Amino acid sequence: MERKYWVPALERANLILNKIANGHGKLKLIELSKETGINKSSIYSLLRTMESLEWVTKDRSEAYALGRAMVFYNQSFLRSDNLVERFLESSPSVVENIGESVQLSMLDGNEIVYLAKKEGPSLVRLISEPGMRFPAYATAMGKMMLSALSEDNVKELLADAPLNSLTPNTITDLDRLLEELDGIRKNGFAIDHEEVIQGFICVAAPIRNPSGHTIAAISTSMLKHVWELKKDMAVSEILRLAEQL
Repeated sequence: MERKYWVPALERANLILNKIANGHGKLKLIELSKETGINKSSIYSLLRTMESLEWVTKDRSEAYALGRAMVFYNQSFLRSDNLVERFLESSPSVVENIGESVQLSMLDGNEIVYLAKKEGPSLVRLISEPGMRFPAYATAMGKMMLSALSEDNVKELLADAPLNSLTPNTITDLDRLLEELDGIRKNGFAIDHEEVIQGFICVAAPIRNPSGHTIAAISTSMLKHVWELKKDMAVSEILRLAEQL
């Protein structure tokens, strides 16, 4: 692009967003100034504007994280990137192999939002239609996407969302949840052991963009007794589909 059309303020705002996103956490003004090389006076004005636009959000400790507008832009990108379309085209073989439904979702704050679903032949199914929301801490897809965040980011995200019990198996202790997320990072997949609906087990895998950042997740759910028979295949097939997407 010709320099005469270049807008330096937008370039600096983009640099700030990249520093926050690539850090998988939050940064204070002085840290952002040091990381970006933008003086404190200029970065203060930029952050005030970006906060008003909901590009960033500031917590009680004066640290900045990506804001709600970024979620909206991400949703729009996923639609324009045809992720839902690719999911619907690629998932039938997995549904056929597993014999169960497969879902696609993204993280929106402390909840997951279902984007698409491919129904399986099983007569007993979870109700998980596009647009429905569930608490991230209790679902396999939610835990998968939370595991892509830093521990501090997870704590902040869940600060205003009490870990209520949905079933006797729901993780309601933050320290235990953080320990579970650490295990998910090592395993590369997440499991919901009857944490949302008793009698159902769900396994999820991450969908990453070319930069390696998790942008969505897919999962399959089944009855507990069926899981014991299909778990190895389910994990393998869900990981395979995630790689394709």
